[in-house]
Amino acid sequence: MHHSRTGAPVTPRRWPAALAVVCVLAVLTAAVLWWVALRPSGAAGPDTPPAASAPAEGQDGQASAHEDADKEPVPEPVDDSPRAKAQRAVEAMSIEERVGQLVMAPLYAGTDPSALYDLIANQHVGSVLIIGNWWSGTAGVRQATDVLQSYAPADNRLLMTTDQEGGLVQHLQGPGFDAMPTAVDQGAMSTDVLRQSAAVWGSQLNQAGINVDLAPVVGTVTVDRGSNAPIGALYRDFGLDAQGNAEHATAFIDGMRDSGVETVIKHFPGLGGVTGNTDFTANGILDTTTTLDGPEIKAFLTALQADPSMVMMSLATYQQIDPNNPAAFSSTLIDGYLRGTLGYDGVITSDSLSAAALGAFEPREIGVRFVDAGADLACIGAADYVQPILDGLNERAASDQAFAEKVTRSAIRVMTLKYEMGLAQ
Repeated sequence: MHHSRTGAPVTPRRWPAALAVVCVLAVLTAAVLWWVALRPSGAAGPDTPPAASAPAEGQDGQASAHEDADKEPVPEPVDDSPRAKAQRAVEAMSIEERVGQLVMAPLYAGTDPSALYDLIANQHVGSVLIIGNWWSGTAGVRQATDVLQSYAPADNRLLMTTDQEGGLVQHLQGPGFDAMPTAVDQGAMSTDVLRQSAAVWGSQLNQAGINVDLAPVVGTVTVDRGSNAPIGALYRDFGLDAQGNAEHATAFIDGMRDSGVETVIKHFPGLGGVTGNTDFTANGILDTTTTLDGPEIKAFLTALQADPSMVMMSLATYQQIDPNNPAAFSSTLIDGYLRGTLGYDGVITSDSLSAAALGAFEPREIGVRFVDAGADLACIGAADYVQPILDGLNERAASDQAFAEKVTRSAIRVMTLKYEMGLAQ
């Protein structure tokens, strides 16, 4: 007889029942092991806490809302390019403020700067031309330009320009200003020497508060020098062939920029083929030879690669390009060729719109024709033309939405230049 560890006897009749229990346990154990072996790897086992159940339908939206509220919104990247800043600035302007950016008003030697206060402070004129024979030196000119800048908004300073080519065309003289040689003499310099010289002249302009020099002349004289009244007779060209003129213009541009002064290439597409001086006459100002594929205009294209701040349009008429309009009013030249063919989207300014060459046009329509052709900044040499040109631009913009859009595009180009130069903030 068998005994348990406790000493109690084991009854032989209990063996079948015990054996049955053992068999059942073995089957259950095998089943569990089989299930564990075959279950998906992600399923929760007996020792794995079950996955959190999804919130009830009413709680789901609340949870997402709370999570979204806790997240910081991701800001859109801000385009801080000069063009983008200019666009935002112009969008915040009234149409009168936009028009004002398209006008350059003159201040003559001997005129008190306060004469321009209303134009700048109240009519939003954004550029000034320092003109006439200033003999007060860099300090005297600086005194005037500082006063003028004080009239402008602190975040939108003035383009302060002058005509400082050299020789007979040097409006600013006196202590601190070197006597500049004629452009023909500059053309006799090497390009390296000219760049160094232009940097010196530019530093003097900078000291006087001038930030844009309306130079150099890029035109090539193609007629007898003495008969070419606006350029050749005054030695305003570099005196070389078109390629040489372009190379020297580039050196002049680079030198001025070395001293923080911007430049303007003029008088597009060139005054070297006429006999009349557009400043003083409407006669003899029809150019019969200049073409869009000739060497004279290619000199401008080369100089344009130096990235001058502006292109200045001539007031002559070009028979082979647009026989019906002065260049400054020619959409063929401006919108079609400069903007379209060349893709130029910089500032286009004018020779003085008060010049005798445009004497047949009413002052109120001059600025309108200029901007309508695709140009931007109306340079005005006569003080009594400024108000009529402003009025004409404002009246047309108020009554013609398409023209108002042109004003806006031009204002953006001018403001882009100001941001590039650090004049706008």
